Amino acid sequence: MEQPQSTRLAVLIPFAVVTLIWGSTWLVIKDQLASVPPSWSVAYRFAIGGVAMLVWAAMRKERLWLDARGMGFAALLGFMQFVLNFNLVYRAEQHITSGVVAVVFALLLVPNAILARIFLGQKMGGQLLAGSAVAVAGVALLFVHEARLSPAGASETLIGIGLSLTAVLCASLANVMQATETSKSYPMANIIGWAMLTGALVNAGFALATVGGPVMDMRPSYLAGLLYLGVLGSAFAFSLYFRLIQTIGPAKAAYTSVLIPVIAMLLSTLFEGYRWSWLAGGGAGLVMAGLVIALRARRPNR
Repeated sequence: MEQPQSTRLAVLIPFAVVTLIWGSTWLVIKDQLASVPPSWSVAYRFAIGGVAMLVWAAMRKERLWLDARGMGFAALLGFMQFVLNFNLVYRAEQHITSGVVAVVFALLLVPNAILARIFLGQKMGGQLLAGSAVAVAGVALLFVHEARLSPAGASETLIGIGLSLTAVLCASLANVMQATETSKSYPMANIIGWAMLTGALVNAGFALATVGGPVMDMRPSYLAGLLYLGVLGSAFAFSLYFRLIQTIGPAKAAYTSVLIPVIAMLLSTLFEGYRWSWLAGGGAGLVMAGLVIALRARRPNR
């Protein structure tokens, strides 16, 4: 019997690489917030990522410029993924720990599956819906845990989780865009490169209007973090992830979010002093259990 496409090495290897890279980026983002406004940090990150993607496209001798339809698609993708999504993520980490933001992002599977059903006609199974309900219950427990620990009270935690959930929705819309025939009709490096550059331009404009001129942190950790986030966390990881979306669909590609929170919360425990409790452990456990239930569905989308 032919091996399922989602279990082939050509899928599993990039799946694992994306998970490891994005599991660590949450902690790097936290350091980016020390002295630079989030909008400027996001603008720098995707300017680096966009240039890296177009350099790669040029090395492959691909035509760099896109037609009007392609540029419009890239601009919309960039706005959803690299402006709204990441501005919300960076601001969420000003209110809650990076590990909890990562756990909330584990729910990406849910809107990905729903939007893939609406816009791509991919059907969902009952097991996927059941797993999603369990995962949502886990996020609720994490909210209670964070509300008890936060010196600012429940309001700060509610803001952080609210920003994270809105970011998840924006990321999901961008994910589904990558699975459309329009996206597949253009070279991926070009689409991602222009999406990142247009996103960086919008972020810079927003930053200029809201917090003033460019701010740069010359600490080695900040500069190294920018390169890591721009080249590996953006150009390289998004190339692999969007290819996964086009190969196995948005819902299955979002299964990377099952493992990312485990890595992120472990790093948060080591470097941010994240404090576990029975509520936090139970909440994280429910999130992971719910997503594994969905993962084990025989046909979560088709």
